[in-house]
Amino acid sequence: MTNGRLAPSDIKLAHAGGSLSVGGRVRHALDRRLLVDAFGDIEVERALADVPDGDFAVVAGTLSDAGIVVEATLLEHIPAGPRTGSKSDVARLAERGVARTLRARSEALGALRSLFSSMGFLEVETPAIVPCPGLDTHLDAFEVTTASSSPRYLITSPEYQMKRLLVGGVPRCFQFAKSFRKGEVGARHNPEFTMLEWYRAFGSVEDVMDDTERIVCAVDEAIGAAIGTLRGLDLKRPFSRLSVAEAFAEHAGIDTVEMLRLANDDSETFFRILVDQVEPALARSPTPVFLDRYPACMASLARLCPDDRRFAERFELYAAGVELCNGFGELTDPAEQRNRFEHDQRERRARGLPVYPIDARFVGALEEGMPPAAGNALGLDRLVMLALGASELGDVIAFPESEL
Repeated sequence: MTNGRLAPSDIKLAHAGGSLSVGGRVRHALDRRLLVDAFGDIEVERALADVPDGDFAVVAGTLSDAGIVVEATLLEHIPAGPRTGSKSDVARLAERGVARTLRARSEALGALRSLFSSMGFLEVETPAIVPCPGLDTHLDAFEVTTASSSPRYLITSPEYQMKRLLVGGVPRCFQFAKSFRKGEVGARHNPEFTMLEWYRAFGSVEDVMDDTERIVCAVDEAIGAAIGTLRGLDLKRPFSRLSVAEAFAEHAGIDTVEMLRLANDDSETFFRILVDQVEPALARSPTPVFLDRYPACMASLARLCPDDRRFAERFELYAAGVELCNGFGELTDPAEQRNRFEHDQRERRARGLPVYPIDARFVGALEEGMPPAAGNALGLDRLVMLALGASELGDVIAFPESEL
C-alpha cells in the first residue's frame, strides 16, 4: 500500500472494507461515475454526479467490490479545460496507452540495474555538456552556451568520459545516458534519446556480446513477455553471428576483396549495398544477428582484429530489422586514436560539416594508460520499442520531439 492519498490505479493494492481517500480525474460513463488516472479507474458511488467530466476530485470512503462508497467529498470542481485530439496529454497518456508503456519501460530499467549489479558493474553519471561531442562523420551535435570561453556541446555519447573512468581504475561501469544528435527525427530517431552504455576493463568483444544478449532477454522478460517472443524472434542464446565479409558474400554476392575495396574507395556504394541488400536480409532472420568484424577503415574507436588487421573488433546487433547497438573492442593506443581523430576532422571539413575539437583530456587519459577493454552503446528506446511491439520511438518516450 502506498502512503497517503491513493490514485485510482492504486486501488488494487487495497482491501475491500478498508477506509481510504482517492484523488483523480472525473469521468462519466453512461450511468457510472469514475475517478481515473493514466493507469486505471475506480467507480464512485453516492458522489460526483454534478462534477463536470474532466474535472478533478478527491473523495473519502470505504472500498466495496463495486467501487468506493463515498462518505465525504474532500475536494471537487477543480476545473480542467478539456482538450481533444493530438494536443491532449490525457488522450495520449491514458487513452492511447503511453502511460502503461512508460510503466513497462520503468520495469525494464529496474531489471537492467539489477542485471548490471549482479555482474559487478558500477552505475555512473558523466557530464551531458562537453568540449568535444565526438568526431563521427555521420553525427552532428547541438552546441550550447555556457560560462566557458570555449565551445560546449551536448553529448552524442558518454564514451570519452566513461573510458576516462576505466583509466582511473573503475573496472566495470554502465549508465543510462541522455544523448543528443542533431537532425535525427523519425520512427527510429529522436534528437534526445537514452543510451545504455557500458564498459569492461580487461573484457573482450565476446564478453560484451554476451552482456548484450542478457540485456535483450532481460528487457523482454521484464516487460512481461516470455523469453523468445520479442517481435516473434527466437531469443535462445547465443544469438546468430555474421561477419561483414560473410554478410556481403551471402546476401549480395560480393567477395571479401571487393567488399574491402568498396569500403576503402567507394563508401557510398558500400553503404548502399549494406542498406539495400544486407540489412533487409538480416531483418528476415528468425533470431537477432550480430554483424561483426567491420572493415578497418570503419573501425571508429575500435582496435583492429589481431588475426587480420584488415578488420576491426566492431559489432552491431540487428533485431527485427532494427539496429540496436554499436560495440567495440576498444582502441587504447593514444597515437593511433589521435591520428583517427585528425582524419575525422579532415573528413568533416571536406564534407562541409562542423569540425569539432579533439578531446585532449581523453587522449591524455589514453597516454596515462587505459587497460584493454570492450564496451557497447545500445539504444534503450529502440529495445523497449521492440519488446513492446510499438511502431515508433515516440510510443515509448514520455515526450518525443513531436509532442513538445
